[in-house]
Amino acid sequence: MPITEGAPARGNPANLLPPSWRKTVSLWLDEDTPSFDYGGFVVGDGPAEARLLAKSPGVVAGVPFFDEIFKQLDCQVEWHVREGDEVGSKEKKQHVATVKGPVRCLLLGERVALNTLARCSGIATKSHTLLSMLRKAGYMNTLAGTRKTTPGFRLVEKYGMLVGGCDPHRQDLSAMTMLKDNHIWACGGSIPSAVAAAKASAGFAVKVEVECQSEEEANTAIEAGADVVMLDNFSGEGVKIASKNLKDRWGRGTSTKALIEVSGGLTEENVSDYVCDDIDIISSSSIHQGVKHVDFSLKVIPKATNTDGKKKKVHAKLSRQKTAKNT
Repeated sequence: MPITEGAPARGNPANLLPPSWRKTVSLWLDEDTPSFDYGGFVVGDGPAEARLLAKSPGVVAGVPFFDEIFKQLDCQVEWHVREGDEVGSKEKKQHVATVKGPVRCLLLGERVALNTLARCSGIATKSHTLLSMLRKAGYMNTLAGTRKTTPGFRLVEKYGMLVGGCDPHRQDLSAMTMLKDNHIWACGGSIPSAVAAAKASAGFAVKVEVECQSEEEANTAIEAGADVVMLDNFSGEGVKIASKNLKDRWGRGTSTKALIEVSGGLTEENVSDYVCDDIDIISSSSIHQGVKHVDFSLKVIPKATNTDGKKKKVHAKLSRQKTAKNT
């Protein structure tokens, strides 16, 4: 079943992609073939067809990137599943898409497309898994990723989080002002001074979040005007106590003065310890850092093989036998 939370429940995540993303795909292809394509010379540019096979369970994500890679190589992709679908669990090698075009171009795009799809799908799968665990544990608020992404590949990784039903968190340093411990220390340890400077420079349109090491710091940050406070590296019990006290003081729901985020070392193994209605956001880099990729392969259908996988020479032999019998 497709993901029914977050962005996928409201529309097509591909419509979020900026105009520049196609240039990024071109750079990937340039990196992989900076000079002569010797393998392409060997196979030539005759028409060919290849099957995309899902070899391990996971959520399909990264379809726009996969499609664009082959589009730039004059190939066409036909999908047999939808983005967000779970694949690879019922069939050992599930046929999820077909790619057609010049054989040289199929092979030019193969590794770039597979790497991108495997990584993006792995992130979507991990995101969906952790989100499902939290829902079963009774947590109905937001699960978000972090900014701990791979340089040059952030867009793909954030896209995977979205397809998995999660919040991608801030996209970059310009999307939100997050004042971490280093910012506070660099301002002489004054949270109010740091928040005031952030508000003065970013204006009303950019939220300010403050990383807090204690309930006292969180109260100071909210009083100074922070829109979000992050309880960083708290224990599960500590989070529940602090978030309740903060909500009791600063309000809940639509009347709250600030959102409460919890982060710091949260994984599948311990995240259920932090489940609490007073926490607005749980953020974890575990949904995108070091995740297991979904295994895909792209197999060109040999010239001597029909699309049903049976050798042509077998059919030719049977045809000769039938002719001989009739004569």
